[in-house]
Amino acid sequence: MNIWVDADACPKAVKAVLYRAANRTQTPTTLIANHYLKPPPSRWLRALQVPQGFDVADDEIIGRVAAGDLVVTADVPLADAVIDRGALALNPRGTLYTAENIKAIKARRDHTETLRGAGLVQGGGPAALSNVDVQLFANALDRLLTQAQRERPPRETQE
Repeated sequence: MNIWVDADACPKAVKAVLYRAANRTQTPTTLIANHYLKPPPSRWLRALQVPQGFDVADDEIIGRVAAGDLVVTADVPLADAVIDRGALALNPRGTLYTAENIKAIKARRDHTETLRGAGLVQGGGPAALSNVDVQLFANALDRLLTQAQRERPPRETQE
C-alpha cells in the first residue's frame, strides 16, 4: 500500500499523524500539492509539487494511485475517482469513503452547493478541524494500516 495525500488543503495536524504513521508502519507516503512542501526527513515520506491549476494535484493522484492504495482527501470527486480505481479514500476527519457511501456523500455535497449557489444557504465549508476530528482520523488510519499489514505478504528473509 502507498499513501497519497491531497496536500493542498490537508491540515497540518493530519499531516503530522501521517508522518508518524508512515514511519511507524514503513508505508511509502507521498504528499502532492501545487505549492512547495517539505516533510520531515524519512525514507517513507516524499513531496511532489505539481503546477498550479484546477485539479492538477487531483489528476496527478488519479494517475499514480493503484488498487489497494490509500488516498487522504476531503475532495469528494477525487475520492469517488480513486474508489473507482480500487483504492481507499479517507477524509481528514476520519470518514472512510466507500463504494457504498460515496454516491450519497457526493449527492449531499452537490445539493448543498446548489442551495448555496441559489443563495438559500449562507456560509461555506465545514467547521474548523477539532482535536476530536484529528483523533478520529488517526484511529481510522491506524485501522487501515493494521489491516494492510495483515494482508501484506511476509518479507523474504535472507538465508
